[in-house]
Amino acid sequence: MKTMTCKQLGGACEKEFNANTFDEIGELSKVHAMEMFQRGDKPHLKAMNEMSELMKSPNAMNAWFNKKRKEFDTLQDEQ
Repeated sequence: MKTMTCKQLGGACEKEFNANTFDEIGELSKVHAMEMFQRGDKPHLKAMNEMSELMKSPNAMNAWFNKKRKEFDTLQDEQ
């Protein structure tokens, strides 16, 4: 099990997500993002707008995902 924060994943807070795979942690982050969107949380909305801009370039988005996946892979497994 590994831990990453919302902020590490491009978000706006220090909420921690725990998962065994990068895909799992991505899903947890996505659910959190939708909750924050529904609440109208301004810092998270700003982070989402920044991610939307990044998504306009497939190369930039792929590079971002690869960087985050490598960051996840290098994290120590928590026992």
